[in-house]
Amino acid sequence: MKNWAVISTWSMSYDGLLKASSMLQNGESAGDAVENLIKKVESYPLYKSVGYGGLPNEDGVVQMDAAFMNGDTLAQGSVAAIENVKHAVSVARKLSLNKTNSFLVGEGATKFAMQNGFEMTNMLTERAKTIWQNKVKEQFKTGLHPYDGHDTVGAVTLDQAESMSAATSTSGLFMKKDGRIGDSPLSGSGFYADSHIGAATATGLGEDIMKGCLSYEIVRRMAKGQSPQDACDTALYPFCEDLKQRYGQVGEISLIALNRKGEWGVATNVEFPFCVANEKQKAQILMANPGKNQKTQIEPISQSWLDDYQKQINAPVE
Repeated sequence: MKNWAVISTWSMSYDGLLKASSMLQNGESAGDAVENLIKKVESYPLYKSVGYGGLPNEDGVVQMDAAFMNGDTLAQGSVAAIENVKHAVSVARKLSLNKTNSFLVGEGATKFAMQNGFEMTNMLTERAKTIWQNKVKEQFKTGLHPYDGHDTVGAVTLDQAESMSAATSTSGLFMKKDGRIGDSPLSGSGFYADSHIGAATATGLGEDIMKGCLSYEIVRRMAKGQSPQDACDTALYPFCEDLKQRYGQVGEISLIALNRKGEWGVATNVEFPFCVANEKQKAQILMANPGKNQKTQIEPISQSWLDDYQKQINAPVE
C-alpha cells in the first residue's frame, strides 16, 4: 500500500480523523478526507470552539472562520465572520475553485453560501447560549479575562496519489469583537499546503500566530530539508522567545505538520493533545508539551486524562 497520513489538532478531532483515515486507506483524495474530518468536528454541538455549538462573540452571534488549501495547485479558499452556515469549511473549499473572489467575509460569505445551496442553520445552540450568558455574568462579577475557547480544528492530509491538503475551522475567540478575524483563514498563518513539500496548520491565539506566519514558516523549513518535527520546533520556540522580548508577551500557540513522505511533527507552548494516523500507525491521540532545549515532548495520553476530558465535554450546563 502506498503512503497516506493525517494529523489534526486537539482530541476533539479524533472521530473526524478516524473518518479521514478510512477514506485515505481506501484511496480517496486528500481534499475529500480533510474536508470530512473538519465537518465531523463542525457538526458536534458540544465542542465550544468550532462550528455548531461554538461560543459567540460579544454580541451573542456565532461568527466562523474557515479555510481550505489544495497542495497540488496551491489553490486556497477562505471565509471569515460567516454566519448561520453548518459547514464553513465546505464553503471555503468551494471558494478555492475560484480564480478570484476566493476569500469572502461577513455578509458576502454568508450570501455566497446561501446562493450555492450550503446547509444553513442557527449555529447558536441553547447550551452555547447558556455558557455565553454565564460567562458574561462571571466576567462582570470577577473581572475575568473573557477571551478563552480559541481551539481551532486544523488538519493536514496526504493521500496515496501523493497529494496534500490542509483545512481549518473555528468560531474564534469567545467574546471577540464583531468581525474579528484570527489566523485560521489566513494563508501562511493558520494553514499552508504544498504537495511538493508538506503542509502545516496552527491553533491558539491568532493575533500572535499571525505575527510569525508560522504555518508557511514550517513549510519553508521543510523545503530546506528539515524534518516536520525539527521544522515545528525551530519555527515555534525561537519565535516565542523573540516575541516575548519584543512584544512583552506571547499567547498560546500549537502547530502540526506533515511532509510528503507522511512524516509528522508538532510543537506547542502549552499542553496540547493532537491526533495522528498513517498506513503504519493506527489512529491515536497523543499529548505534546514544551520540553527542554526547545524540543517538544510527545507521549501517549493517559486513560485518566481521557476520562476527565469526556466528563468535561459532556458536563451539564446550568
